[in-house]
Amino acid sequence: MNAAAAVLRVGGAAALLLAIMGAPAIIAAPAIMAAPAIMAAPAITAAAAGGQTPSAAPVAADAGIAPFSAHYLADWKSINVGTSDLTLERDAEPGHYVYTWTITARGIFRLYRARVTQKSWLSINADHVRPDKYHAEDGASSVNLDFDWNSRRARGTSENKPVDLALESGTQDVMSIQVEVMLDLKNGTLPKTFRILDNDEVKEFIYTDEGSAKLRTALGELDTVIVASRREGNNRILRMWFAPSLGFVPVQAERTRDGKLEFAMRIKTLQR
Repeated sequence: MNAAAAVLRVGGAAALLLAIMGAPAIIAAPAIMAAPAIMAAPAITAAAAGGQTPSAAPVAADAGIAPFSAHYLADWKSINVGTSDLTLERDAEPGHYVYTWTITARGIFRLYRARVTQKSWLSINADHVRPDKYHAEDGASSVNLDFDWNSRRARGTSENKPVDLALESGTQDVMSIQVEVMLDLKNGTLPKTFRILDNDEVKEFIYTDEGSAKLRTALGELDTVIVASRREGNNRILRMWFAPSLGFVPVQAERTRDGKLEFAMRIKTLQR
């Protein structure tokens, strides 16, 4: 069986890309990677290109985070299977944002599924994120969730099945959690656990600040903070590298299982 056939057999390129960053249901257990061996290393960093660091861009006073648009390459066992785009935009109401993640399969992997989109409408208050609405679309399948914080219920549908769950303070969806982690790192307040609403179930994940590391990327060499997340008892782990100089935008993500690298996403371009 060739590599492409193997990917299609276990769920397609879309499933592989979802595994890397946006779907806590399939993340989980540890490993240390050797990033420089598999990353480009241009001589000019994003900061040097403009004469000042990107984090100097205007930031909303109520949020402490700047909008951005980042483009990533996604690999499965050293094979490029597609691209991924993360975009954080301000919504019409002050303090409200739309966070969108689009993944696009490449080449033969498009035969299974060409495009998957996840979107979270969220608000930021007192340096914390509160999701308001979540939507995911993957071919004919979709998830739609509304967070009613007055009644403390999350209601909607997940693949045509009704969802009605109790909400505890701090609960995130699978997209808003990324923005919350960025803010927590900025403020030095990353908690050890998060409750995340994933499709039709609230799950608890363990988050660990693993310290800092210099990382060679397509934007140049960056100082990063590494955050690992997993579920209790799971042998898979998702590691993400956040760059403080870029407003804690994630610049790399890797999922490992039993210490072996399965999937990786690495930043290619960034606009702020």
